[in-house]
Amino acid sequence: MRERDFMVPGRSVALAANAMAATSHPAATLAALDILRAGGNAIDAAIAAAALQGVVDPHMTGVGGDVFALYAPAGGPLVAFNGSGRAPAAAHPDRFAGMDAIPDASPHAVTVPGAVDAWCTLADRYGRIGLDRILAPAIAAAEGGFTITPRVALDWARYAGRVAAHPSSAALFLPGGRAPVTGERIANPALGATLRRIAAEGRAAFYEGAVADEIVAVLKALGGLHEAGDFAAYRGLETAPISAPYRGHRLNECPPNGQGIAALLIARILEGFDLGEGALGEADRIHLLAEATKLAYRERDAILADPDAMTVSVDDVLADTAIEAMRGRIAMDRAGEPAALDIPDHRDTVFISVVDAGGNAVSFINSVFHAFGSGITAPRAGVLLHNRGAGFVLTPGHPNAIGPGKRPFHTIIPAMLTEDGLPVMSFGVMGGQYQAVGHAAIMTGVVDRGFDVQMASDQPRSFFTEGALTLEPTVGMEVRAELARRGHTLKIADEPLGACQAIMIDRARGVLWGASDHRKDGVALGY
Repeated sequence: MRERDFMVPGRSVALAANAMAATSHPAATLAALDILRAGGNAIDAAIAAAALQGVVDPHMTGVGGDVFALYAPAGGPLVAFNGSGRAPAAAHPDRFAGMDAIPDASPHAVTVPGAVDAWCTLADRYGRIGLDRILAPAIAAAEGGFTITPRVALDWARYAGRVAAHPSSAALFLPGGRAPVTGERIANPALGATLRRIAAEGRAAFYEGAVADEIVAVLKALGGLHEAGDFAAYRGLETAPISAPYRGHRLNECPPNGQGIAALLIARILEGFDLGEGALGEADRIHLLAEATKLAYRERDAILADPDAMTVSVDDVLADTAIEAMRGRIAMDRAGEPAALDIPDHRDTVFISVVDAGGNAVSFINSVFHAFGSGITAPRAGVLLHNRGAGFVLTPGHPNAIGPGKRPFHTIIPAMLTEDGLPVMSFGVMGGQYQAVGHAAIMTGVVDRGFDVQMASDQPRSFFTEGALTLEPTVGMEVRAELARRGHTLKIADEPLGACQAIMIDRARGVLWGASDHRKDGVALGY
């Protein structure tokens, strides 16, 4: 493993012998660590962190969002959990005739939120300490207030317009008519009360009764198609993960309707090239990743949907013949044809990685999709609703076309790298469309280049999207010039590309290596 250059600005990898948590917010990491030290396991800690971030990071996540998780119980098989919501039963395609897309701030973009069901189901099946203790940090922050951190303040101000359009949302999230600033304290006591009900009553507190009734009433008043029965009937789904080999490892992802299949496609394409340190220049690496992204995302957009609606199998998409054909379309000296993305862009998610002292590992992602989701709030419950339904398309016959009870295309994806059937890295890269690319970039940094997880996270990032190759400003001018020479249209990012949290399990040394991206406020900590 390569050594860090301490003359270069950055942060050291976190190390611990027993347990570790990595999140994008320091309060969430501390909450997870407190749960671990008090006897909770990885699932307990991950849910505690996610629930707390729904309070302190409300533009990113919350009870009104969705969840995907990969859980590796010590000594047991890896399981995937799909906590993504479904469209209302009345969401027939003919209801949207004449529309080109589902407006991302409309009630039609709100599917039944899956997060609370996922929390309750995972805590019941795999947790150790119970929801009352798990949700205690989130309840305390909602009721007693919390301090705004720098990246949270930046995003809150940038996207304040998404809640300003709704008076009840503005009253909650723009106190005094403005976004809170770094160091300021605010609270959400209504959400605290809802969390208390969930802690005492479980999923029924959210999907039945007063909270569900208010959410349905708010959405129907805006023209939504939701009914109480859509909420009462909702259940998440536990499945087996999908995976692909990569240089003696396996990259594991949640199956569709998440875009994990795109990460597997990129990994399989890249495996055909030598990505070892010294084998390629930086322009070559960025070029290869961009070309693999074009191919993988074009395939993704054509096929990905609710698994009940997909017309091709994951195995067929990842078959050797299909991958070889994709690799054959890549030329190292010139950029390939660009591909437009068929679904809305977004950047707003939280990812959490936890490994406990018993060897259980969880890769956990919770999101409201766009910043502040739909912008629509159920004020008495303090619940901000996501807009994941904007991920549907309205093209007749497309597998991802909206329909009754369907789950939309999802960008949020947790990842787990395994070796000989055992987890070696629990990781994820927040950032909407970028996530599948981010998984490949982090994995190749660790496996091919010998970086520790923090070094892999710290590297300058690139992402081909919407017809241009976006580069973070830290990519050098010579590299930019070479990419332009190969025909890439370049764009310099005005926001960081994604944010990584990762924990590597080093069984040889008996040590956990943790990373939390410098692009966010978070930290990785262990004991």
